[in-house]
Formats: sequence, C-alpha cells, structure tokens
Amino acid sequence: MTNWRAVGYGFVVTFLVGLIGLAIPGLGQLTAGLVGGFVAGYMAGGGLGRGFWHGLLAGSLGGVIVGLLLWIALAIVGLPLGPGEAIVGGALGFGVFVLAIVISAIMAVESAVAGAVGALFNDDPRSARRTRYSNR
Repeated sequence: MTNWRAVGYGFVVTFLVGLIGLAIPGLGQLTAGLVGGFVAGYMAGGGLGRGFWHGLLAGSLGGVIVGLLLWIALAIVGLPLGPGEAIVGGALGFGVFVLAIVISAIMAVESAVAGAVGALFNDDPRSARRTRYSNR
C-alpha cells in the first residue's frame, strides 16, 4: 500500500530543494531528486522495494506537476497577444510538458534509488504497516 504522506513530503522536499537549486549553482536538480527520494523512502520504510516505489512516485510527481504548470503558463502568456499566439503558446507549452515528463522519468529513477537507501535507514518495523486508520 502506498504511503501518500511519505510521497507528499518527498515531493515537497524535492520541490523546495529544486527551487534552491535554481538559485545556487552546483546544487541543481539532481540533488533535489536525491534528497526528496531519500525523505520519501525513509518515511515509508519497509525495505528496499517499498522505499524504491515511494522515491519513484515522489520524484516523478514533481516533474509532472512542474510540466503542467509550465504548459499553463506558456498558454496564458500568449493570450493577450491574440488567439493565434495563444494557440502557439499552448503548442509550445505542450512540447515543454512532454519534455518535462521525459526528464521527470529520468529523474525519478535516481529519486527511486535514493528512496531505497532511505528505507534502509528506517528500522521501525511499524512504518511498513502504518495505514491511515492506525494510531501512531
């Protein structure tokens, strides 16, 4: 069962470190995926496979959401210039979205590996069985 809280925290960490990585050269998006995947895997616990899965979801979710936001932004930028420019902006935005999906798939792999490593650091056996309805 997927621990969506772990995926959500991993995504937020990936997003925030990615924003910092844009401002600080050398940190970059690779570090963001590694840290976010590690957080998701650590929170999910339960072994390599579970950590891998949660890191993969956290890493790929960020790329999809950022791609959608870029697509919408490029379409909106073209609106004031007329319907023709809005269509061009939407088409360019779709290209950016597809590129973001491809990049997020690549980045999700390194995030998944970091998630597997993170799960190894969580030795709490209850973390793998935790559900939405259990008491902490």
